[in-house]
Amino acid sequence: MRTASITRKTHETDIAVEVNLDGTGAYQVSTGIGFLDHMIEQFSRHSLIDISCRIKGDLHVDQHHTTEDSAIAIGQCIVQALGDKAGIGRYGEAHSAMDEALSRVVVDISGRPWLVWNAKFTQERLGEMDTELFQHWFHSIAQAVGITLHIEQIYGENNHHIIEGIFKGFARAMRQAVELDARKGGAIPSTKGVLGG
Repeated sequence: MRTASITRKTHETDIAVEVNLDGTGAYQVSTGIGFLDHMIEQFSRHSLIDISCRIKGDLHVDQHHTTEDSAIAIGQCIVQALGDKAGIGRYGEAHSAMDEALSRVVVDISGRPWLVWNAKFTQERLGEMDTELFQHWFHSIAQAVGITLHIEQIYGENNHHIIEGIFKGFARAMRQAVELDARKGGAIPSTKGVLGG
């Protein structure tokens, strides 16, 4: 089983995260931000990555640190669980429809963190969560895992549908990228013989 766990306590957040890349999509998420919980749960369920994520953050300041640190900690767990990345699919791509909204997410577990973000929101908040923090969450997880990540909102009107579709698309793309491919025989999926580092 490819698993990892992280605990970290700073002046901004107190975090405990566990992941299992070969899970069933089971989750226990508590960040103190209801909408963020919902999105991480969607990521877990549709990627089949089991995630336990418990955070106590300085929400009396704002949601920035909690949002950022949830992505960093989940990302650090994923990269630890991937190990040397031998035999993984490496690439993943998903179109994700959520009612009237359609998004496309493409992932390369390349070791070269990069985010291309092409999505916009017409509301400042969804639930109690600032919509500007969605891009930051994806930037933070791309940096932590070392993935090239392209996210595009093809079209859509409802802000909830747009971001939920993006999280579900990210989940499905990551499922493809982290899954082991028996045909690769445990080889590193790169002609360089290494990913990242």
